[in-house]
Amino acid sequence: MTLTSKLSLRRVVLAFAALACAASAPMALAQTAASFPAKSVNLVVPNPPGGFVDASARLLSDPLSRVLGQTVVVDNKGGGSGNVAYGFVARANPDGYTLLTSYSAYHVGNPSLTPKLPWAQKDLASVALITVATNVIAVHPSVPVNTLGEFISYLKSNPGRLSYASQGNGSLSHIGTEIFKTQTQTSMVHIPYRGSGPAVQDVLSGQVQVFITTPPSVMGHIQAGKLKGLAVAGSARHPGIPSVPTTTEAGLKGFELEAWVGIFAPAGTPADVISKLSASIKQAMEMPDTKTRASAAGIEIRYQPPEALDALVKRETEFWAKTIKNAGITAD
Repeated sequence: MTLTSKLSLRRVVLAFAALACAASAPMALAQTAASFPAKSVNLVVPNPPGGFVDASARLLSDPLSRVLGQTVVVDNKGGGSGNVAYGFVARANPDGYTLLTSYSAYHVGNPSLTPKLPWAQKDLASVALITVATNVIAVHPSVPVNTLGEFISYLKSNPGRLSYASQGNGSLSHIGTEIFKTQTQTSMVHIPYRGSGPAVQDVLSGQVQVFITTPPSVMGHIQAGKLKGLAVAGSARHPGIPSVPTTTEAGLKGFELEAWVGIFAPAGTPADVISKLSASIKQAMEMPDTKTRASAAGIEIRYQPPEALDALVKRETEFWAKTIKNAGITAD
């Protein structure tokens, strides 16, 4: 056989090998999706332990482990107003084993607050909405007020005297409190933290006096009398703190704040893997013991499938972009 013939034969063999690989790729992908999960699933949380987002992840992890038949590990990656965790998941292998527990304010607010993010919304694929929580206006007992009206009057008489905690720059507690200040024409100093856990500790000690946040962070302390609950920023009272009026009942109409937590996967994750994850999450959140734990923590379960979560993200991104611009909110 001549050298030319050998080279031609080699090209033919390589060509057939390439075609075989291309033909088998979809089958391999389908087999991977059909057998998912074959190992533990990592549930990344953009906050330190403690608070609504972390509580939502831990609410989901155990029942989802039972549904999937594999361990679901909660992995707290706080920092950078959530951007550390978001960037990590956005760059992860799109195989369904690394998921983001996304906090609404980070997901829809950060794109308008930070010019250069290490991630973009298009880098993340919706899996399921899991929980929501109405915010509570809580203050340290040293603040000489007992009602929301008295609190607003005190702030107007003492501009800049009190400080408020947030879960970090760009968090809902940051944006929401700035909206509260604008609406009531009052002034407070912003003290950002890396999550609800450390923020609550300083509010309990009185180093910071005000915290507008979700019930899981402060409900137990309000029940114990360690903090004063002045109002629930929603349309209805919270069952865990029924004596606390809504903002409308307390005389502040139009101030409502609702946070949500959704599960996202890296973009490019196979559609059937996302479908299996979403259906499994729905099953996990509908378990009776999950509902009991959620109620005790002050969390409302509200499952929605990927397409509904997509629509929610689009709607809220547009709303918060306008809100942030109109209120002149910055990431400090």
